[in-house]
Amino acid sequence: MRASRTPPRWHPSPLLLASAGVHGGAAAAVLAQAQLWPWALGAILADHALLAAAGLWPRSRLLGSNWTHLPQASGATLPIALTLDDGPDPEITPRVLELLARYGARATFFCIGERVEAHRALARDLVAGGHGIENHSQRHLPYFSLLGPRRLRGEIERAQQSIAAVSGEAPRFFRAPAGLRNPFLDPILQRLGLQLASWTRRGFDTVERRPERVLGALTRGLGPGDILLLHDGHAARTGAGAPVVLEVLPRLLAALADAGLTTVRLQDALPA
Repeated sequence: MRASRTPPRWHPSPLLLASAGVHGGAAAAVLAQAQLWPWALGAILADHALLAAAGLWPRSRLLGSNWTHLPQASGATLPIALTLDDGPDPEITPRVLELLARYGARATFFCIGERVEAHRALARDLVAGGHGIENHSQRHLPYFSLLGPRRLRGEIERAQQSIAAVSGEAPRFFRAPAGLRNPFLDPILQRLGLQLASWTRRGFDTVERRPERVLGALTRGLGPGDILLLHDGHAARTGAGAPVVLEVLPRLLAALADAGLTTVRLQDALPA
């Protein structure tokens, strides 16, 4: 198992610094002139609304560092990152691995800690196939973005431990369930040495039942450095009952090959 790294000091984003300034300024104004409290309250409410909006925007960098695209120095000429969320799934993930192997592609799987514990052999197959396993929280709670700092950290740390115990290596990346988060997340990730990663484009393959629509969303404007999102867990089904991801993936991998794009794991794009 990889040795633990010294976490960097947390540096709040400009929005969080401004938010602290708003709260401090509002308190000072009310202390100086009590009749200003309606204005102070309005400023605080507006600030909280902005913070909430930033957390509901998965690709936002307003709350802290967030990979929506691969860094320039990625170790491949025309790199692209294929990521799959919510697994491992005993029905779908093995078939995803077969397709990736057929096309010589590598992917990053954002796994749920509980599912890794339940399907240990399958999680080890991901590693054996040359793919990355990253942190998608322990339980994938639908109200993850509403948790306070202690429970947020617990969900993330438990998933770190679950994944490291099975794969032999602690994750380097975190993706929030549904991409939703709150201002407490960034300092926790920095202290745990995790990089938040969202995506460049997604196919909404957990709700969209038409493979051609999913494929179109993923390939429209496709280019080097893109991070693509699919799901091997919670996958939608076509009208015939087939998992949408299994209908989309062969066509997507063929399109990547035709465009000369090389699939890399997210960890391959980290600075040396």
